[in-house]
Amino acid sequence: MKIYRTSIEISATVEQVWSAMTRGLQTDPIPFGILKIEGTLSLNGRIKLWSEVDPGRAFVLCVKTFQAPRKMVWQGGLPLGFFKGTRTFTLSPIGDKTTFDMEEVYGGVMSGLITRTIPDLNPSFEKFSKALKERAERNE
Repeated sequence: MKIYRTSIEISATVEQVWSAMTRGLQTDPIPFGILKIEGTLSLNGRIKLWSEVDPGRAFVLCVKTFQAPRKMVWQGGLPLGFFKGTRTFTLSPIGDKTTFDMEEVYGGVMSGLITRTIPDLNPSFEKFSKALKERAERNE
């Protein structure tokens, strides 16, 4: 199992952070390290995502959890559970601020082989959290 994580404190409410994240992903995902995203960010919505990390490949994902304004989970992978990637976005209020956490977990019987080909996602995760902080604090 391989895990990537980022966490950042944002000087904005969970509602402001959620809005900046979901609106930004759908209208201008570039600052988040995402080249393009198609589909609907809603429960059981299907999305197709192209990232800066692997621009030539589209990732097809399902929105497994959509609990505005606190949690969203994307999941994709291979059939029969051979490989599964799960990205979780969590927003936690701390007074008038928000802690934003993002985690991606890879698992499945083929994960050991497949994760060897996945580049280090930590820089991309840091870029995402910093872009979100900037947008939410500007109240975009």
